[in-house]
Amino acid sequence: MKNTGIFYGSTTGTTLEVAEMIAKCLGIKESDIHNVATTAPSEVAAYDLLLLGTSTWGDGEMQDNMDDFSHGLEVMDLSGKEIALFGCGDESMSDTFCNAVGELYSRLKDTGAKFIGADFGTDGYSFDSSEADKDGHAVGLLIDNVNHPDLTQGRIEDWCRMVAAQE
Repeated sequence: MKNTGIFYGSTTGTTLEVAEMIAKCLGIKESDIHNVATTAPSEVAAYDLLLLGTSTWGDGEMQDNMDDFSHGLEVMDLSGKEIALFGCGDESMSDTFCNAVGELYSRLKDTGAKFIGADFGTDGYSFDSSEADKDGHAVGLLIDNVNHPDLTQGRIEDWCRMVAAQE
């Protein structure tokens, strides 16, 4: 596996929990898991594969710390790097389910990085709209650990296999 760093923004701890589950699944060391509240965007330079995670808040906004962190990333040249996105949301927020993952993708799509782990499906979830859905395909791993915690582990394992196969 490439030199991989996980960078997450979490307010309640759910996205941190998902980041730790992903790290365990992929065999990523704890020292390579970074809370963006205390990490500079320049820290991504040390990694070839960036796993970026955020939660969705309010009316579909990105988690505050990841919002700030991603503004730093979007002005960087990330050519030669791969990015895989993951995020947490609540399907009862049917019009904005995991919007932040889509917003993160939109901000970073012109950085030169190659996106992997996209087109992962949303089976098991029911929502009306999401910015993370681009032309009928999710741009990363979407998790609803509020309403469907029973699906979380299996979705993470399937996504990790996809990421590992694509890198």
